[in-house]
Amino acid sequence: MTASVTVRDVNNALNVITGGRLPESIGALFSGKNPFVVIKSSSIPGKAIMEIPGLVYGDINKEVKRIAVLMTLNECHIELAGSLGVDAIVAHHPIADAANSGGVTLKNYLDLYNISVFELHEAFHGLHPGIAYLHGHEAFRAEIAYGGIPGNIMFVGKTVPEVNTLGDMVHRINEFMGMSQEDRMLEEEKKVRDCSEMFETNTSTQSYILVGNDANSVNNVLHIFPHTGFTVEHLGQALEEHPEVDTLLTTISRVKADHPLAEKCQELGLNLVVGNSHAMEIFENGLPLAAALDKLLPGVEVLMFRERITAVPLQHFGSKAIRGYADMISEKFLVNKNK
Repeated sequence: MTASVTVRDVNNALNVITGGRLPESIGALFSGKNPFVVIKSSSIPGKAIMEIPGLVYGDINKEVKRIAVLMTLNECHIELAGSLGVDAIVAHHPIADAANSGGVTLKNYLDLYNISVFELHEAFHGLHPGIAYLHGHEAFRAEIAYGGIPGNIMFVGKTVPEVNTLGDMVHRINEFMGMSQEDRMLEEEKKVRDCSEMFETNTSTQSYILVGNDANSVNNVLHIFPHTGFTVEHLGQALEEHPEVDTLLTTISRVKADHPLAEKCQELGLNLVVGNSHAMEIFENGLPLAAALDKLLPGVEVLMFRERITAVPLQHFGSKAIRGYADMISEKFLVNKNK
């Protein structure tokens, strides 16, 4: 008979997966010696957060039969987890009171459904070459704090044999991500909801070539994540270190044509490819993490919680009845308060 799996076992599995990057104790958490326990702040008052890889909240001895893996926790995920009997949520991104629990305290919400939560983020970064591989190159250098900035990830790689041009790279990305299926899904939803003006994250943020064209050759790739703090100065430094680079690849977040990085690529004659957006990280990082948990915790069911965000004009949102409700409430209680 297989022994039951506990929250402690899940935490231990995550420590195996990360190669021992999780804090060993509360004392170790605040020792300042673990580089993956980090406070991040934009200097917006009251909005800083400490990343704590591993168990964030839950009973260490609680039995776990079903785990949900997701990217960014919110109240929709908590509600889905509660309805499905999920015992533990493993989130990639950091978790904070109110921000990830519908504006209320996290403890009360999780206790309601008896759910434990974990986070990994920086402790998971740099563990595998998957994001580079999906985008068509093998990274021989991986930095997770380039320029001394925690989370400023940078890869340098050589393209795989089947990727010779920028067109090959974009085609490979779209094939791995199943973009043709995403396109069909959106078209069917437009029909069901009788709304032609509908947009969806994955289809709206597909990979494309920003500087260069399909036929341009690609051999050596500098792979960055613009939202993590990578600057034009970092680009200059990286090119000094790797003058063989011919293509800049931006993923997770992207740049537009008027961004300084794009303008610098134009100036230098450097190809620039915009790869997967953050919405695809559930495949890039979430799926390998879930597969590893499945292997390390036999008998535990692992579910993937995926976000799919759509945008529609206000006049087409929801049913006719609910739109009437919104119009009545806004008119009587929100717009004409004096009446």
